[in-house]
Order: sequence, then C-alpha cells, then structure tokens
Amino acid sequence: MNDIQALLNGLLDSIRDAVIIADGEGNPLRSNPAFETLMGFASAGGAEVSRLAAGMIHRAMMPGAGGRWQGMVACPDGRERPFEVTAAAINSAADFPDRYLCVVRPAAAEDCSGDNGTFGYDTLTGLPNRDLYADRIGQAVLQANRTGGSVALMMMGLDRFTLVNDALGHGAGDRLLIEVARRLKICVRETDTAVRLDGDKFALVMAIADTDDSVIVAEKALNAVKEPFALDGQEVVITFSIGISVYPLDADSGAQLVKHAENALHYAKVSGRNQYQFFSKDMNRKAKSRLELEGRMRRALANEEFVVFYQPKVSADRDTIVGAEALIRWMDPERGMVSPGEFIPVAEESGQIEAIGTWVLRESCRQNRKWQNAGFDPLKVSVNVSARQFRSRGLIETVTEALDDTGLDPKWLELEITESMLMNDVDAAVRKMKALRDLGIGLSIDDFGTGYSSLSYLGRFPITTLKIDRAFIADVDTNPKTAEIARAIIGLSRGLNLEVVAEGAEIAAHIMFLRNNGCDTVQGFYYSRPVPAEEFERMMRQPVLLHA
Repeated sequence: MNDIQALLNGLLDSIRDAVIIADGEGNPLRSNPAFETLMGFASAGGAEVSRLAAGMIHRAMMPGAGGRWQGMVACPDGRERPFEVTAAAINSAADFPDRYLCVVRPAAAEDCSGDNGTFGYDTLTGLPNRDLYADRIGQAVLQANRTGGSVALMMMGLDRFTLVNDALGHGAGDRLLIEVARRLKICVRETDTAVRLDGDKFALVMAIADTDDSVIVAEKALNAVKEPFALDGQEVVITFSIGISVYPLDADSGAQLVKHAENALHYAKVSGRNQYQFFSKDMNRKAKSRLELEGRMRRALANEEFVVFYQPKVSADRDTIVGAEALIRWMDPERGMVSPGEFIPVAEESGQIEAIGTWVLRESCRQNRKWQNAGFDPLKVSVNVSARQFRSRGLIETVTEALDDTGLDPKWLELEITESMLMNDVDAAVRKMKALRDLGIGLSIDDFGTGYSSLSYLGRFPITTLKIDRAFIADVDTNPKTAEIARAIIGLSRGLNLEVVAEGAEIAAHIMFLRNNGCDTVQGFYYSRPVPAEEFERMMRQPVLLHA
C-alpha cells in the first residue's frame, strides 16, 4: 500500500462523518467505522454492511435523484430509522466519474415521509415505489451473485398517456393507472416486484432462469394492457412500451441494469411503441453516442459554436426579399457542420432545446436590429418555437427580454408554431398566443396541412401567417390534386386576412403557379438555401433576387 492510500485510509477511519466510497456504478468499495457505528453494527458486518451501503447509494444515484436521498432504512437490529444520503463525484471534472463519496447522516422522520404516504409504497396504486425499487434491484442482484442466476428488469411506459389526461381529465388518468397496476400484479409471481416509478412509468424486477422467462412476462404485460379500459362510460385502449435488460448478461451492477433498461425502453418508444425491446450492445453504443452528443451540445452553447443562418422569404410578385426564417446551424470545430436533423431531436428529448431556442431567438433579434441600424429596410424575421418552449411558463418573459435587450420593434419578429403543438390543450394555447400577439409580434402556423388542420380551431388562433408545407408544393405543377389543395389553402388564408407563405419552392414552375394563384410570399431553394448572416446581407443589397 502506498503512502497516499495509507493516508486516505487513515482519514476515513478517523473522521466522524459516516462515509462510503463507491465506484462509478454505485457499488460500495469501502465504508468507514463511523458508518458501521451509525447503522448499529456491533462488529464488522462484512457482506451485510456492503448490502446496506449499496441499497442507500443506489437510491441516491437513481435517475432524477440528483445525488441525494432521504428515507427509512432497516438497520441491523431490525428497526427502521431515517437517514439522509448525499453522493458526490470525487473526480467531478470527468464526464463519467469512477469514484463517488457518499456521506450518510441521520434525518428527521418527518423529512422521510415524502409525498408517497407509507414508506416504500405508492399511495395511488399500492405498488412499491422508487425507494423499494432500488432496494429490490440490489437484493435481486446479490441473490443472483450467490446462486449464479439472472435478473430481468423491465422498464415500462404507457404510450400516449397524456392524451387520456387531456381528453378525460386527471381523475380518469389516475383510475387508468390504478387498473394498469392491478393488471400488472396479475402478470407476475409473488416473488417478483411490480413497481410504479412515477407518472406513467412502471417496472418489473424478477429473477429468471432463462431469457425466455422475461419474454413470456413481457408478452403477458402487453396483452393485459391492450384490453380496453372502461373510463367514464368510454372504452379507452392504451398500449405499453417495454425495455428489458438482464443481469449479468447486459450489466455488471444494479445501476447499470437500470440504465440499460431505460435505454431499451427509449428504443422501444422510438421504434414504434406497443412492443418490448431487449438491451443490446449496439443499443449501448448508440446510447453512449447520444450521451456524448448531449455533452457536446452543452459545450457548443457555452463555446458559441451555434450560428444562425437565414433563408430569404421573397415577394412572389416582385422577386424582392420581404423577410427571413432563422435556422440554427452547429459548426463543431472537430466534426464540421452537424445536421440539425441529428442534434435537434436529441436537444428536444434532453431538454436543452429551451436554452438553444432562447439563444436563437435573442441572436435573431440582435441581428435584425443590427441590419436596421446599418440602414437596410426593416424586414420580419421568423423564429421556430419548439413544443417544449411553447409549453414553458417563461416563454412570454423570454420573448419580452429578447425584444427589450436588443431594442427590436416587436412587429419585426414572428414566431413559427406547428399545428400539433396547439391541439393538446387548445384553450391554453389560445391564451398563450393572445399574450404573444399582445406584445405586437407575428404568429405563423408552420407546415399547415400536415397536422390536424382543424378549420374550426383555426378561426380561434390569433395568427398572422399560414405556411403551406413543402409537401404540397413539391409537385404542384404536375399533380392536379396537390394543386387544388394549395389553391384552397391560399384562398383560406386570404379569406381569414392572413399572409400566406409557401415553402419548398425549388423550380420556376412552382413560382409561376404560386404567383398566378395569389400567394404572397415564397421561400425555397429556387431563390436561396439558408445562408450565414453576412451572405444574407449581400443578398439584401440586390434590388431583385435572382434564382440561385
């Protein structure tokens, strides 16, 4: 043992705080005497100390816990006592720490009651909750190590559960969750554990002799949930997506088992829902690649690697620029241009889209004001708003601050919103849109015709612009049915006194059709691809924009 290790061991043995050192997966490497004394071990507990420490650490390191957990712990004397666990990465500068320092302290019993009623159980469904979930996984892994068996973890999420809540109310949603829990319990043995994690997420922890055992249970769960539910006099059909990971085949620790099951669930969701997917090494590579991309995006925002390109909106009659759409681009210093199709979906899933969207909004306002200060004729710049941004309570404040900080007149800003974002809660959407319109900015419905296209709702939305989706422009010169749809949208827009913008105009025949049928504004590769601000500025100096 070297001098540094001896010093560290001496410090651990002498400090009064109860401390556990764990590896990057949350497995305890050693604990100090203060921990064993706090927990009530009369002598060195060996494996029992390790088991108790593992359960506490895994709870603190569960996704969403933030490295902290409070709860009741069964001590060696058989009594449950309240404790608080805080886990912190020792080498916090690394993206994937390989050591954690966990401090354990007594807690007040009232601080450990939480919102889940009886400790360890979900008050709505009666199933074990996250606290017992971590403990059962830890116990199942230890048992598998002793017997040479396997553990299957199934992570389950209801598909489109929010639609039930939106359509029938949260009371009906709760009754649905209670019935789902009842059906799940029927699918498993008494020795297995069915868990409600949160919201519409459930899990099953089960010892298995063969992978086929988990397939049988997954099929039973899918079929059980498919049976219609009777809610408020209506039949509701809902499905499950299930992600499965197996210990020790896929993982070498309980924490890794959880992470891999979550990856498999995500894959089941994006692969079409209403199915189960096993974790695979390829999936692991994709998951690591996705995590790496998330980290690179965070650094990209801090390092100013994102830029805004602008695609001109052109008057169909005069071939002059009358506006622009702001589109984000990522210039990675190592990998070059990263496609928005690659990073935008990940940004939306990880929640980074709000910070990125706010940056695009502010940068677009700043650039537009800069052009006006340079003497260019004012034009309206439109900025896309993601679903997460639109739902955010801070959207109005974000827009207001962007306008105030840059000095841009609100009439030169337009927000583009897709139809589908508005339909989950129409009343709330209308209220938010009216608040945005009260600021004096424009509102555009993007990709019109590809979503809900509910004309009854369209009259309620306080919008200023309709954008015809490129799908209706691509063959407008050769397909009579598409041409009629485009004419109808143009006529509808004029009837509602809205500006109409056609995107995806790529050839002269598209421009001719749109011009002849009264379309105000066109946007597409015929005139220009999205370009950097400097190049867009050069285009604005031209009296007439020639096609690219």
